[in-house]
Amino acid sequence: MRRLVTLLIACATLPGVAQPLPADSLGEAVVTGTRGPASAASLPVTVTVVGRDALTAQERTSVLPTLSDLVPGLFVTQRGLLGYGVSDGAAGGINIRGMQSGSGRVMVLVNGHPQYQGIFGHAISDSYQTLGVERVEVVRGPASVLYGSNGMGGVVNLITRQAPAADGTRTDLHAAWGSYGTFEASAANRLRAGKFHSAVGLSYARTDGHRPRLDFEQYNAYAHLGYDFSSRWQANAMADVTYFIAQYPGTTSAPLLDAKQKITRGNASVSLDNDYGVTQGRVSLYHNWGDHKINDGHAPTAAPRANLFRSHDALTGLSAYQSLRPFAGHTLTLGFDWQRIRGEAWNRRISDGQRVGTSVDTVQHEVAGYVDLRQEFTPWLTAEAGLRLDHHSQTGTTLVPQGGVTLRLPHRAELRATVGKGFRNPTLRELYMWAPANADLKPERLVNYELSWSQRLADGRVRYGVNAYLLKADNLIQTAVIDGKPRNVNTGKATNYGLEAEAEWQVCGALSLATNHSLVHMRQPLLDTPRYKGYLGATLHTARLRATLGAQYVHGLYTAIGTAERRETFLLVNATAAYRLLPSVEVYAKADNLLARRYETRLGYPMPRATFMGGVNLNF
Repeated sequence: MRRLVTLLIACATLPGVAQPLPADSLGEAVVTGTRGPASAASLPVTVTVVGRDALTAQERTSVLPTLSDLVPGLFVTQRGLLGYGVSDGAAGGINIRGMQSGSGRVMVLVNGHPQYQGIFGHAISDSYQTLGVERVEVVRGPASVLYGSNGMGGVVNLITRQAPAADGTRTDLHAAWGSYGTFEASAANRLRAGKFHSAVGLSYARTDGHRPRLDFEQYNAYAHLGYDFSSRWQANAMADVTYFIAQYPGTTSAPLLDAKQKITRGNASVSLDNDYGVTQGRVSLYHNWGDHKINDGHAPTAAPRANLFRSHDALTGLSAYQSLRPFAGHTLTLGFDWQRIRGEAWNRRISDGQRVGTSVDTVQHEVAGYVDLRQEFTPWLTAEAGLRLDHHSQTGTTLVPQGGVTLRLPHRAELRATVGKGFRNPTLRELYMWAPANADLKPERLVNYELSWSQRLADGRVRYGVNAYLLKADNLIQTAVIDGKPRNVNTGKATNYGLEAEAEWQVCGALSLATNHSLVHMRQPLLDTPRYKGYLGATLHTARLRATLGAQYVHGLYTAIGTAERRETFLLVNATAAYRLLPSVEVYAKADNLLARRYETRLGYPMPRATFMGGVNLNF
């Protein structure tokens, strides 16, 4: 008790800089759980918001490790200091409640637009750089009513950097050096000049890796341009391109030579927004694409591969919605989505560059309409219901319902209950590529039941929440042996139920504490899913000093399932400290895995022991 009192007295004397809580799912206006901005407290779905301050507190190149810390029920696999890669040995799988992005069951959005590799249907995790992200909104549970296929397990929506609120410019420069030859550098500028505003940036990162042949090098550039025609109409355009070269050594028990990936991913969009108070909406056109050159390597005793795997993919879409608020407490949203999904894959002979066969070259279309109705019956009761009618050119029509209620109780407490359906259409790979292909596959399905309680105390400085959920999935696509041959079939099932809890305390203007915990029971073990994940973190921020200390404990992480089942348990402690030497100059140092634990999140890919980075940030 005396230590706590001493801490509070010391906190009261610190010249603190008031900081928002690192993850806030109450009160703040969000756009992911509903197409238009709405208070998270009014939504039946569970939304966690991770803001810019939390994303940059530990000086991480990617947003994903921070989400893994701060979002209960979400876990991300890793294989090294930098880089997740694709294909064999890849990490960066985003797992929400047992549903994985690697299998396309978790959707990643950029400004509400779907982002995934068109042939394999999964997110490309090396594209999601902290440099260009203002905040991240995570929906835990199905969001297919608004976003369609791939939103069956959850949604991660990256909102890009915003211009300054007032006329002027802001420039940020960053450089850092660390363990295993790691180097990072970035430059970003944000501008507002009257009705025009912009945010642009460049970044570069490389590492030798903590294992031989685990080199990684990445380039990224983004631009977000906007123009305010009036207080009611705004136009935006954005583009982002990432290029990376990733090597991977294979597992420790089956090493590889010459395994290398050269990947280019890009996305672009244009949108027109309107806001008349009683009605608000957006029309947007988006396009994301990729070019992949992959050598899957060979065993040291085997001959080098004769061919490279090559692929192009593209996803083009049109999205439109309009929310109507004809009277207080009533919101009706009508929306329309259209997508064109194209994929082409082939082998290229290394010796002469000639194409050798084509695995797939096809185009699919998806069109959908949806309606979402939210009604505040009283100041303490809100009900919401949504319905999506989705038609896919290969798999046919899918009907997706969702509904829930929110009770706002005394003492700033909320009780939510929701039930919703999610689905995922089979990918081009599952339908058409290689021996297991099956063109008759149907969409995967999931139903989620959820009850949650949250409350704010002490004038909003303390927040806590508890969620209980039950999800049942069927029609999951698995590879089975039929008539002596492998074949993709809709035969898999999953039943997961669990608890999630989170709490945050703004102790004073300088110090905040945060913790979250998630426990999941799986009827059948699921890969990359921990039975328990917990996080405890503290952030100190004064006029000159900012420091973050965080500990993540993972228990029962399935890195292999079946007869060779393997589970991992580990504790990671990370720390970052930065000091502002001058108004525009800040230096920092960080250490990851301070306890030098041995652990793996991908079987056969041990993570490094303690690693260190130091750098400088310039802001003017």
